[in-house]
Amino acid sequence: MSGRTPRRALGAGLAALALAASACGGDDGATVQGVKLIEKGALTSCTHLPYPPFQSEDKKTGKVVGFDVDIIDLVAKKLGVTQKVVDTPFETMKTGSALNAGKCDIQMGGMTITDERKRFMDVSDPYFDATQALLAKKGSGVASLDDVKSRKLKLGSQAGTTGEDFVKGKGFDPRSFDNSTAELDGLRTGQVDVIVQDDPVVRGWLKDPANAKFEIVANLNTGEQYGMWMRKNHNPELVKLTNQAIAQAKSDGTYKAIYEKWIGPMPAAAGGGS
Repeated sequence: MSGRTPRRALGAGLAALALAASACGGDDGATVQGVKLIEKGALTSCTHLPYPPFQSEDKKTGKVVGFDVDIIDLVAKKLGVTQKVVDTPFETMKTGSALNAGKCDIQMGGMTITDERKRFMDVSDPYFDATQALLAKKGSGVASLDDVKSRKLKLGSQAGTTGEDFVKGKGFDPRSFDNSTAELDGLRTGQVDVIVQDDPVVRGWLKDPANAKFEIVANLNTGEQYGMWMRKNHNPELVKLTNQAIAQAKSDGTYKAIYEKWIGPMPAAAGGGS
């Protein structure tokens, strides 16, 4: 979710921690290989839909599919269970409150690793290196954020993301959209002239012929890495198993196959985690 980063994190996070006592999994939970599961026979993951190519609903099957889903499936396989995906507001994910309330065991969704988030949640090793991209109409003449500023163009972003925080840090006051789909629609309908979003998300959009009149005009290397998130100090064995699944996938070629399935040719340095 676009390296989405917390707002009001301290207050919301502390409130979330107050829910911890109710998040022990209830009567339907189970422990498998030392991993605490809120539902027997399932590894329950939270995400906020849609966020292709990391997770979105397949129009034909109704199943949630994507890059992150395939990575979490590897963890579920190690546990001998299946993955169950729960769609939840991103606000409840970025503070850890969804985890603390027992909605899920693990969170996915292109969530950038930040020190602020690590105060409220445990995180896996990085599984993806991310950059931001600027998307605009072909022939716009835009090649940088400086061009956007000097020409007084309207900039759009996705609410709560690190991309949004990045451009705000550069002095912009972007129009904020609730999710990535709304952000893209804002560009299509002329509400904004340029949008900032995670590069793999933008590249996924550009595969759609409906977006043929747009192009990536600049990349912003923000040094972000994504991680999978778990309840703070609650499930160390799940953190360990997730790290093992990521490392194994990178070493045996599974990660490369997943990357090329959802994103395209994998750069030599893609994936990160070292």
